[in-house]
Amino acid sequence: MTVPYFITSLKPHREKRSDGRPLLECLRGLTFIQWAQFFSGWMAWTCDAVDFFSVSLSVTNLERQFDKTAHDITTAITLTLLFRSLGAIVFGVVSDRFGRKWPLVINLLIIASLEIGVSFVQTFHQFLALRAMFGVAMGGIWGLAAATALENLPVEIRGLASGVVQQGYAAGYLIAAVINLTLVPKVSVRWRAMFWCAAVFSSSAALLRALLPESAVFLRAKEIQREQGVTTGNKTKVFLTETKQMLAKHWLLCVYAVVLMTGFNFLSHGSQDLYPTYLQTSKNISNHNATIATIIGNCGAITGGAIAGWVSQYLGRRLTIVIFVCTVGAFIPIWILPNSFSGLAAGAFCMQFGVQGAWGVIPIHLAEMSPPAFRATFPGVAYQLGNMISSASAQIETIGGAHFKTYITEKGKQVQVPDYAKVQGILIGTVAAFVVFITIIGPENHAAQFEKAKTAFEEGGGNDELEIDEFPSRDKLSDDDDYEKASIQHISRAYRV
Repeated sequence: MTVPYFITSLKPHREKRSDGRPLLECLRGLTFIQWAQFFSGWMAWTCDAVDFFSVSLSVTNLERQFDKTAHDITTAITLTLLFRSLGAIVFGVVSDRFGRKWPLVINLLIIASLEIGVSFVQTFHQFLALRAMFGVAMGGIWGLAAATALENLPVEIRGLASGVVQQGYAAGYLIAAVINLTLVPKVSVRWRAMFWCAAVFSSSAALLRALLPESAVFLRAKEIQREQGVTTGNKTKVFLTETKQMLAKHWLLCVYAVVLMTGFNFLSHGSQDLYPTYLQTSKNISNHNATIATIIGNCGAITGGAIAGWVSQYLGRRLTIVIFVCTVGAFIPIWILPNSFSGLAAGAFCMQFGVQGAWGVIPIHLAEMSPPAFRATFPGVAYQLGNMISSASAQIETIGGAHFKTYITEKGKQVQVPDYAKVQGILIGTVAAFVVFITIIGPENHAAQFEKAKTAFEEGGGNDELEIDEFPSRDKLSDDDDYEKASIQHISRAYRV
């Protein structure tokens, strides 16, 4: 019996690079600018999460503020996720056309402004309107942040870097949880303080990115274009042409990426967005302890993401995802069955270790899978369209909670409450099985050197068939200026400029 290729292709294989260097050697060889750009991308994604989870952590406070039910409040989460795909398209296209730096800076400043606006809303409709606008602004962050963090790093460490940068999401949740635990109860403005702090983080991330240079890949490509005398108008025309060619050639890949990210976003949002509410409502855990359990869960997420990203460099992207998603299924019982704080906290750690471990591979997996000239637009749009489709995760769970009931003891009496444990267990189990299936049948371009491809404003960028030899080794040249000049000359020869 012949084993299908999509199964045998999961077998671990060596790096495609024949000159691959050890991880520690690569880390020691990183320049200050490379470290700074990686941190800038990580911080931008962290800021996105701080804001997003400020709502999740404030559901009970927002219910009291606006006299609404949990289902009503989660409408804000749904709206944010729905509109993020629009932002991904706008900011992704601008980034692939004009570069990574200033689109990300502008994006972060818009977010900071909206965060300040949310802190002053007085009505529920004002809150919903600003959260919808947030969705557009936040939609651009992930693609730009991942490209900023990863594309200037050596290929040997991109797996580890992918896991760390993706867990900026968990780090943001962790920061928001700490603010909710320590600051919110002590200030008169309560939940509004969450968004003031988020605005500070976002504006700081914008300042950091503004102080750093543009991506080296874009600088080299722009230098070649200047030598050719190509005008801005011509570049825009070429960009639109190459975009059409890319979509015509890779439409099936685009559909697959959206389906994959739909599953991943259901997995993530289904296990996180309503989690604090689940602990307080279905398990009778205090707001304080629910926040601590959330912090513990995000420690598991950060750990899992870094480990999975590093392991994927050796096992491959898809096999690593499959392994970690299978652990999610195994951890569901200890995530939903305990009633004690210690048991629930342990379950949170294990669940997020698996969920965000699998997610830690996604930034590099999507970047390697992408048509290389569109590695800001393609991953960002796929991610956010998946977000849009899965946007009702929290509302699905609240609706399920209205039909599945359980009892808790409150002040010596049995009280009927939504059984979010059962709802989340069913949802996550189903989604985990789907993610394993869709990952196995999908493509993988492990260790692709996408930094060598043309950019989207160069002719041929949409076809991504050009093979370019190695850039000149930095240690063979006297200084950075010589390295940049040699790189430009090398690419010019490869492109037959």
